[in-house]
Amino acid sequence: MSTAAEHRYDVAIAGGGMVGASLALALSGTALRVLLIEAVAPRSAAQPSFDDRTTALGNGARRILETLGVWDALAAHAGAITHIHVSDAGHFAFARLQARAHELAAFGYTVRNRDLGRELWQALQQRGGVELASPARVTDVSLGTDFVQLTLQQAEATRVIGARLVVAADGAHSLVKQSAGIGSRSRDYAQVALVANIKAARRAAGIAYERFTESGPLALLPLHDGAFTVVWTLAPQLAQAMQSCGASEFCQQLQRSFGWRAGRIEQVGERSGYPLSLVAAQASTAARVALIGNAAQALHPVAAQGFNLGLRDAAVLAELIAAAADPGEAALLAQFAQRRAADRDGMIAFTDRLVRLFGDQRAPLIAARNLALLLFDVSPPAKRALSRLSWGFGGALPRLSRGLALLP
Repeated sequence: MSTAAEHRYDVAIAGGGMVGASLALALSGTALRVLLIEAVAPRSAAQPSFDDRTTALGNGARRILETLGVWDALAAHAGAITHIHVSDAGHFAFARLQARAHELAAFGYTVRNRDLGRELWQALQQRGGVELASPARVTDVSLGTDFVQLTLQQAEATRVIGARLVVAADGAHSLVKQSAGIGSRSRDYAQVALVANIKAARRAAGIAYERFTESGPLALLPLHDGAFTVVWTLAPQLAQAMQSCGASEFCQQLQRSFGWRAGRIEQVGERSGYPLSLVAAQASTAARVALIGNAAQALHPVAAQGFNLGLRDAAVLAELIAAAADPGEAALLAQFAQRRAADRDGMIAFTDRLVRLFGDQRAPLIAARNLALLLFDVSPPAKRALSRLSWGFGGALPRLSRGLALLP
């Protein structure tokens, strides 16, 4: 295919959110010519990837960020999860996990997306090695045998570039994914995640609560300052009511659903709602295209594993292409798809089944899952398996997860 492309790149990453920026940072020390394209300026208050939501980083994700050199700056803003308490509202069963019982400092850490995005982009700007195009938007994608041609809109100018590999990190409704002819299967959960930071009478003290209610899961995650972030899954109409009601009424309704384990809920900050659905791409690669993060799979937040899974996508892809003569070679992309298949399929199935299991209010299923929670609470092997969830569902760990540089 002939082109009028102004510039040629080895890798163009469409989407500079947390997963796309992590991939770019991983590749910044390689010989590859990399372009990172992001539609919204990273410091903009309108940047949807770096808003006030909180991400739960498992130990596998923390290790990757350590290897990328950004964890030390994040650690001061991270809330350690040292205890997990799981319960089924209105029923007797619950389960408890303690990190020290598994010889862990913590099961994971909560970090505000805004803090994580800031550190990733600061590292990219300071280290160099990656060309940054932001704000810039991909408006057209044309696949070819030897490269992909992208048309970018940047300010008032139109720019055409070519890349031997285009990485879709531009979300569940990715233009790159659609242009590559990759379809998606989806399930609308008919739920909205209402997210806010709250203060309770008892400091968080490292305890994460997951409570399954009739309307959906309700999570309180500890923040570094002793407050909590709440992720409250509700039917859309109820979510709208809880988002727009007064602070006092919100705290009262949340108290009624959650209970008193954290003491009286005293304050709530700004509330935001996010519709929930499962969107899973039918393939993770196409000709000279690879999908990572939400472009490959957008998950329900019930297990807090979406970013962890996407970060492993980025780590594996970076490892495979770091020294490649042609990063878009078909055999290399087939290897990427094969290495990610078990982890990706396992996490999608685990998350979706969890939502459906605890959303079913039929009496036999309620009894069965309460028995399962009780058995889980007295089963060290089951707890060990859950404690390792953020390391993935299968396949070899990427080098970045093992604290190793991309290139031996």
